[in-house]
Amino acid sequence: MNGTKLASTTAIATAVAFSAVALTTTAHAGDWTKIKGIKVEKVYGVAKAGKNDCAAKGHSCAGQSKVDNDPNEWIYLPKGVSDKIGGSLKPADAAPAAAM
Repeated sequence: MNGTKLASTTAIATAVAFSAVALTTTAHAGDWTKIKGIKVEKVYGVAKAGKNDCAAKGHSCAGQSKVDNDPNEWIYLPKGVSDKIGGSLKPADAAPAAAM
């Protein structure tokens, strides 16, 4: 194999290898909330319409919220962010805790 052909073959093989790694990483990327060391919490009242993380009153799936900042819709955020952005850790329709 001459030098030019070897360089071309090497470049193509490298590009194919990087593409395969990128596709595999993207296709199998886990939910960011499961990354080791990141603690998350459900934050209510800050999700934009259609960007909620899971079921709430009136629907049973993520991405089905109808209005921005619905106090009963939630998203996962890193622990402590709720305090900074004015979210709540409980839905608006949550029953108050019984007094003991």
